[in-house]
Amino acid sequence: MRTIHTRFGDVEYDPKNLLHFPAGMIGFPTLHDFIVMPNKKEGPLFWIQSIDDPGIAFILTDPTNFFLDYQIKPEESERNALHIDDTDECYTLSVVTVPPDQKITLNLAAPILFSAKTNRAIQVILEKTNYNSRTPLPE
Repeated sequence: MRTIHTRFGDVEYDPKNLLHFPAGMIGFPTLHDFIVMPNKKEGPLFWIQSIDDPGIAFILTDPTNFFLDYQIKPEESERNALHIDDTDECYTLSVVTVPPDQKITLNLAAPILFSAKTNRAIQVILEKTNYNSRTPLPE
């Protein structure tokens, strides 16, 4: 076990359980390894904490909790980056933004594709889509 100091306090983690982004995240290409923070509250949101920069964490959610028809199928190159084949499960997650006015938005234009089998994730940019990087939650 290892420990890092974060905004959440000192956090112990097992390096074998890291969530690995081989290419980093959009705007954060040097952040490769994250831990999923345990949820202290019930609900669809959770944090991932950077190991590479303990000052950075992101809120994520499964966008289908809010947009039932949102579905992203990974392309072959994306499956290769995740080290999965077309029969393996791939989950879609969205980065959540909570601005000071509390009008929460999801980044549906750049979802995160995650493989629980390999603990790898990639963030992709959807082209030719009507999805927005700051999609408000439905009323």
